[in-house]
Amino acid sequence: MNIVVVGSQWGDEGKGKLIDILSEHSDITVRYQGGNNAGHTVVVGKEEYVFHLLPSAILHKGKVCVIGNGVVIDPKALLKEINDLSRRGIKVGAARLKISGHAHVVMPYHRILDGLRESKRKNKIGTTGRGIGPCYADKVSRCGIRMVDLLNPRVLQSKLEDNLREKNEIFQKVFNVKGFALKSIYGEYLAYGKELAPYVCDTALYLNREIDHKKSVLFEGAQGTFLDIDFGTYPFVTSSNSIVGGLCTGSGVAPTRVDRTIACVKAYTTRVGEGPFPTEFSSSLKDEIRTKGNEFGSTTGRPRRCGWFDSVLVRYSVVINNVDELAIMKLDVLGDLNKIRICTGYKYKGKIYKEFPMDFEVLSNVQPIYEELRGWRSDVSAARSYAQLPANARKYIERLEKLLKVGVKYISIGTKRSEIIIR
Repeated sequence: MNIVVVGSQWGDEGKGKLIDILSEHSDITVRYQGGNNAGHTVVVGKEEYVFHLLPSAILHKGKVCVIGNGVVIDPKALLKEINDLSRRGIKVGAARLKISGHAHVVMPYHRILDGLRESKRKNKIGTTGRGIGPCYADKVSRCGIRMVDLLNPRVLQSKLEDNLREKNEIFQKVFNVKGFALKSIYGEYLAYGKELAPYVCDTALYLNREIDHKKSVLFEGAQGTFLDIDFGTYPFVTSSNSIVGGLCTGSGVAPTRVDRTIACVKAYTTRVGEGPFPTEFSSSLKDEIRTKGNEFGSTTGRPRRCGWFDSVLVRYSVVINNVDELAIMKLDVLGDLNKIRICTGYKYKGKIYKEFPMDFEVLSNVQPIYEELRGWRSDVSAARSYAQLPANARKYIERLEKLLKVGVKYISIGTKRSEIIIR
């Protein structure tokens, strides 16, 4: 069976843990979009691993990991991940890691341009500054450098010369900063190409051939639905398609070859950076949940904004991703609360919204309509079956199922692999 896991809020929903669990039963795991602006955290025993580009399935022996063409790759960051794992006793050989030759490369000028653009904006987006947006912009502008180009010195030099001719003018004349020298970048990235060459192949051909041979594939997205470049809270979004549809363009695998879609959601809501957030907590509750849930970005360390579960938001995600099953993560974090709220609609200028509004001004100013449920006031981390959860925790889950019109299959009640309930 071929499965895709997608985030249904603003990212950071706990996809890393779910993917780690599911990948044990899949032959191949594919990352299909985003860059090292994303982070998936996996806890194995007392060891914590944070992945930015590598699929976390690399922790399971004998599993193949693929970085698809839809990902933008910072080769320095990728090599650091590979080498860090090697130092921890996990070898990443060419038989276990495949990198698409069509994937675009994050260059030094992308990272600098990312920060310079943000510094000029009045309404700041909250970019991670990793160069992801400018790299995707070059891809669409048809001047990007791809992984396969790092393996061909002549092509790399030709593309770099063209790009630096344009980029250096922008740096000097628009931002009044020094540009880049061809020689140093060329030598550095040619060396990256030599190190990564054993992993580079046409991953679309590889994946389709393996599916033909009845191998099971797990597709993992980065970020979440509401950071999608088309359907997210634009412009406070990422630069790629983080919805399920992104897996097709980001991997070369047709939609008819995907059997099941699982949406990962937190039992509450978080987002990093700027942008509208209707159900955001008051400061005191935000600090409490942030501390208990360790709500700090695994890539940047930035504190996440926290709020109540927004069923209007998630229901829209369920529709556009055609979700088959839900995974509710971090249910344990809500265990100390007397009352728990669920947003079931929005109100703006006397109008009630039961569906997610497109208008940015409306979304930025809506008042959430809440219903309130009793908390369960207990530690749920020892539960290993649905029946072992407190009655009020089950009522909360079942109310979410009714509002979202899809069943909950997985319930995470802690950070460890074992702390999950599968219904």
